[in-house]
Amino acid sequence: MSRLSIGPSTNKKRLTMNRCAAALILVALGTAGASTALRAADLEAGRAKAELCTGCHGENGVSGMEYTPSLAGQPDLFIQWQLIFFRSGTRQNASMRPFVDDLSNEDIRNLGAYYASLPPMTNRKPDDDPDLSRKGAQAAAGRRCASCHTDNYAGIKATARLAGQREEYLIKALNEFKSGQRSGGAMAAMADVAYPLSEEEIYALAHYLAHL
Repeated sequence: MSRLSIGPSTNKKRLTMNRCAAALILVALGTAGASTALRAADLEAGRAKAELCTGCHGENGVSGMEYTPSLAGQPDLFIQWQLIFFRSGTRQNASMRPFVDDLSNEDIRNLGAYYASLPPMTNRKPDDDPDLSRKGAQAAAGRRCASCHTDNYAGIKATARLAGQREEYLIKALNEFKSGQRSGGAMAAMADVAYPLSEEEIYALAHYLAHL
């Protein structure tokens, strides 16, 4: 994989635009979500709506598709915010677009609760490169990944679960954060973390996290 050549000035411009977009979304959702804020999420409704997602994200939220993340066990708020960013266009993905356009705020709340209720994804394959995992653990400690993603990388609130996630998806996500291509929640924090990462560190981090 060739190294990316996006400079810090380009990243700063993209970060500013993403922050402005996120702020506008928050204002818009303040009124839109008020009518459903006091109602508990409906897990069965979330399960029914999630049937649209199984083709890519797998049965019970465990993905069998390359470069597509597992959603099982992701924090409720993380799922909700990513769907909000996709729906608003702040986060771009052509495959997601047809599925999010018609989601209501209540649909999003139900989906978040449903996926959070599922047993987390786990990597059933043995670690075939313990040395790479050790380097990944060192990189994670050096970048203080646990300060946001928690000590066991299970995620919390609007911060993603990384433990057991698909390895090639983690590589893709880190490269997108590094280049400034990825927008949405935590963009500023993740860009600061990912931009200095070498290609070797990205591969090591992804391997380590995928095998937790």
